[in-house]
Amino acid sequence: MEKTLPFCDPYNLIITGVGGQGNVMASKIVGNMLSAKGLQVTIGETFGASQRGGSVMRHLRISTTSTWSPQIPKGKAHMVVALEPIEALRVLTVYGNPQTKALCNTRPIQPVSVICGDTTYPSTEELKQWLEKLTENVWFVDATDAAVKLGNPIFGNIMMIGALAAIGDLPMAREDFKTVIKRAVASDKLEVNLSAYDMGIQMIQS
Repeated sequence: MEKTLPFCDPYNLIITGVGGQGNVMASKIVGNMLSAKGLQVTIGETFGASQRGGSVMRHLRISTTSTWSPQIPKGKAHMVVALEPIEALRVLTVYGNPQTKALCNTRPIQPVSVICGDTTYPSTEELKQWLEKLTENVWFVDATDAAVKLGNPIFGNIMMIGALAAIGDLPMAREDFKTVIKRAVASDKLEVNLSAYDMGIQMIQS
């Protein structure tokens, strides 16, 4: 089994979003892909309210040698994958540092406070400016918009997995994804999931 990490052990990954975006599924897929490489993957509990619309955060600690405490120390994340932009900001403020990498889906999901008119949601440009102040390495992708064109916004989480693979920090090959997703979805959904994964890769490479 291949057991490689680029520059740090453990590698600290956070996948964050809001309930209903497929955050938990994404973390399981990534964990299973890396476990297939012989890596030790510890996945932390969901933090926050996991119901639809509530903040969801999963900590993955990835090592070649041993399991680690399931919660990443504050300021020690190497990568943050955010399915929702405000959640990227929320997580980077606590767990990030200037060298943390961030992969951010640009489609906002407005919380109840915004819908009710109690607060306002920042513009996309404002969010980008704030995130770029928190980290030197941030990628913005329109995963949800592309997923809607495939027929379901939930494919956005699969695109984010493909985008994470394309960044290259972790040994995540397309065949690893295919093996894992075949066990998770019906056979007639395999090709659309592979298409979503490939679209995520292209979002980074282009």
